[in-house]
Amino acid sequence: LNRKKMTSSRRHHLKVTHIFTYIVYQSVSSEPGAFNLLDAEAKQLAVDKEAYMNEHSPALDLPGSTQELQELCKKLHQQIDQVDEERYDLDAKVAKSDKEIEDLKIKVVDLKGKFKKPALKKVCMSADAMLQALLGSKHKVSMDLRANLKQVKKEVKEESAEQVGDWRKNIEDKAGMDGRKKMFESEA
Repeated sequence: LNRKKMTSSRRHHLKVTHIFTYIVYQSVSSEPGAFNLLDAEAKQLAVDKEAYMNEHSPALDLPGSTQELQELCKKLHQQIDQVDEERYDLDAKVAKSDKEIEDLKIKVVDLKGKFKKPALKKVCMSADAMLQALLGSKHKVSMDLRANLKQVKKEVKEESAEQVGDWRKNIEDKAGMDGRKKMFESEA
């Protein structure tokens, strides 16, 4: 394996397992009876397991004659048949309810699809029309938004004709060198 692609934890794990297998191999090879000890330990585990099973599970009581064995087999087969019938009935009920659930899910999806909310369009509506639509035609409410506003009267200023004067005359006066002299003299 490429060292750059391996994470440090993976490298550490491999190193530890390599060292452990080396130590186990050294201990087994240094003692000639180690393989015999491992075999004896495996045999002892099997004996302990069998003793535990004999202790905790009761022995099967088998009747002596073939007639009794056949009756026992018939009884067991009847029990098996009864359990199979119950299991089949329950499976049928579960399958039926699963199908009903699927049908209801499909109906829900269909109903959601049918009643989509339409995209709302901008509608020009006055405040009176909006209130009438909300409250219904029975209630007559007029909403004049300008009623509460302060009214300001605008005064029209009339400029006198003397002040405005004749604009042609002003231009003629300013034309030429004399007019410019007058402009500078009047400003100064």
